Amino acid sequence: MTYCVGLCLKDGLVFLSDTRTNAGVDQIGTFRKMSLFQSSDRFFALMSAGNLAITQAIKEILLQGQLLNGKNLWNIKNAHDAAVVVGDAVKQVYERDHAALEKAGIDFNCNLIFGGQIKGERPRLFNIYSAGNFIEATPETCYFQIGESKYGKPILDRVLGFDTSLDLATKCALISMDSTLNSNISVGLPLDLLVYEKNSLKPNKLVTLDESNPYFQMIHQLWGEKLRSAFNSIAEPTWSTSTPGGSISAPAKKMGLVPINKPSLSMTKGKKSVKAIAPAKKKKAAVKAKA
Repeated sequence: MTYCVGLCLKDGLVFLSDTRTNAGVDQIGTFRKMSLFQSSDRFFALMSAGNLAITQAIKEILLQGQLLNGKNLWNIKNAHDAAVVVGDAVKQVYERDHAALEKAGIDFNCNLIFGGQIKGERPRLFNIYSAGNFIEATPETCYFQIGESKYGKPILDRVLGFDTSLDLATKCALISMDSTLNSNISVGLPLDLLVYEKNSLKPNKLVTLDESNPYFQMIHQLWGEKLRSAFNSIAEPTWSTSTPGGSISAPAKKMGLVPINKPSLSMTKGKKSVKAIAPAKKKKAAVKAKA
């Protein structure tokens, strides 16, 4: 499995991906999930999750610059059309492979985060699905996750906003990744991190992090310590109604307590609660008097 997160912010984009791929606990490999595409007037990043053979085939089509309906990443005019090209690459691989995959009992499974900027446009971010369709990030929903997303989602929801600075967003993404690494063995180091600054059209802040990276070591240690400290600073629940403003036993306003079911008297004495139906009595045949 994998975990990738992409952020679309006022000042640019943040991309973060792990590199672990596994097919069971005894088949673990390291494969990059991030690919970069750059020319003089455009810059794109692609991150992938799902079946590795499928995602590698999609990436190869894009890298070769194959024309898909007359377009590729190098000749399109805007980022939306670039997302269409990626979606068309997904569809091409599906048309080629889905019958064989279905025969083998394997789902066509891929999920992509794609984003970047073409000169004259703002940075844009897309989540592309296995059907080739996609959605775009907005100021209200400014991030996408693929892969093992649930472990790292809470910190993103609590901290991240469209106006968040790139440095703060980078820290947030790394904490999200650390939470995932801590809870799921199918996600693993090294990590690929790209912080794209708006209008730069180049990857000025690109790094691969492993367990020896001092900043990520600090994130891992301090986040755990601060979580425990915050947890210990919160008062334990009290069941006393005399505690001002802090009793856990204060009743809910819209719903009463869970009802408690108790046995009936007949149940406690071992008697059946449902009366047995007595078998019907056979009617005696009428004896006809003989003449």
